[in-house]
Amino acid sequence: MKLNTSIRKRFRVSNKVKKVASNDRYRLSISRSSKNISAQIIDDTKRVTLLSASSIEKDIKSGDKVNKIELSKLVARRLAKKAHEKKITKIYFDRGSYKYHGRIKVFAETLRENGMEF
Repeated sequence: MKLNTSIRKRFRVSNKVKKVASNDRYRLSISRSSKNISAQIIDDTKRVTLLSASSIEKDIKSGDKVNKIELSKLVARRLAKKAHEKKITKIYFDRGSYKYHGRIKVFAETLRENGMEF
């Protein structure tokens, strides 16, 4: 089966993150569409999703109309808050096939401001 370029790129980035992963850190996987953004913290050793946050959630979506960058900041703050409740501070940032640019960069910087280390 031949994979297209975006799928190969995503696998390449994710596999590099998984190779250096240790037991004390989890992987933060991020995905975005043209209107929404979502992220989840994954434990690769147990293959379970520990936390997730998305711009589709009711309380974020029911708020004021904001642009996509502000939406990324809201979701990042929500995810960081959930992670602190579960005492997760160290993660690996898996950007998938997206460049570290724009909404992805704003998301990562907001996580760092809220105490996450990666």
